[in-house]
Amino acid sequence: MTVLEKKEVLDQLTTGVMVLNPRLKICYLNPSAEAMLGTSESHSAGEPVQNLIAEDDCELFSDLRNVVAAGQSITRRAATFHTREGTPIVADLTASLEPRSQHLVVEIQTMNRLLRINRDDHSLFAQETTRKLVRGLAHEVKNPLGGVRGAAQLLERELVDEGLKEYTRIIIEEADRLTDLVDRMLGPNREPNKVPVNVHAVIEHIIRLVDAEDPGWIHFVRDYDPSLPPVSADEPQLIQALLNIVSNAAQALEDTPRPTISVRSRIMRRFTIGPKLHRIVLQLDVIDNGPGIDEDMLERIYFPMISGRPDGTGLGLAITQTIIGQHGGIIECESQPGRTCFSIFLPLEDEVDE
Repeated sequence: MTVLEKKEVLDQLTTGVMVLNPRLKICYLNPSAEAMLGTSESHSAGEPVQNLIAEDDCELFSDLRNVVAAGQSITRRAATFHTREGTPIVADLTASLEPRSQHLVVEIQTMNRLLRINRDDHSLFAQETTRKLVRGLAHEVKNPLGGVRGAAQLLERELVDEGLKEYTRIIIEEADRLTDLVDRMLGPNREPNKVPVNVHAVIEHIIRLVDAEDPGWIHFVRDYDPSLPPVSADEPQLIQALLNIVSNAAQALEDTPRPTISVRSRIMRRFTIGPKLHRIVLQLDVIDNGPGIDEDMLERIYFPMISGRPDGTGLGLAITQTIIGQHGGIIECESQPGRTCFSIFLPLEDEVDE
């Protein structure tokens, strides 16, 4: 097998592989390692490995020097560290020395991926169960509402007194309002009309909309990957989904000093969504520095009528999840005081490995 063929094999692995020279500087990163660490091989080549992780976690790699010195492999189970961007990673690490070149080979078998797949499976099951429940509820509610509305219209035609007609108009308006509420709970009632969409242009449009409500109040931070190709999506639906997330983030910052919303786009390779392994996926993160979401709410925030605000309808994230699901993607949330991150994953190509 040639060197090129070996590299192609490493590029297909879901395990992250780093190759370091004896001075612990980056020589090679496979695509999985690039995705885990939020960098690229071309950008990090020649950099010390410590530059890829948060400063507080640098001791995690301190004993790599001992591997170079002693030539003995090490393994760290369920090691926890953070990337420079603050993304937490839980992984099994194995470091071994290649005897001829004295280069260090570090394998990173992330547990985040396995935990995320299990969490996504649960989320997809809960999402489908909720959708079926809402559809059944909508059918049971809309039928009698239609009867009430029709009876009120017939009664209105028979009434002569305008004062009494006012009551029938109230009945009709409230029936229409409840019907609209049920329709909103169901989410979009048509299949997405997918076209190539520049997701950065969509984000800029949403930022302008949110900023227009109170110009300059929120500091928006853009961290875009310029190599990102267009995503196949229904643009109005995608705008609605992302607007719900950014608007929620803005509302959560009402009592936060120096409110900030960061939007970050990245390309993920060999990424699993549900039962499918996609070769290339868009990851879009919306991060705010607000108070965070209570842990007991995290499992329920996508359910209709569940809201963390007294005046909230609880429909925004439910609609967002439906739209993202119709596009073959998934949405995740991690939250703690001072940092809430909603991550949207959308396939960038239709071809997948089962």
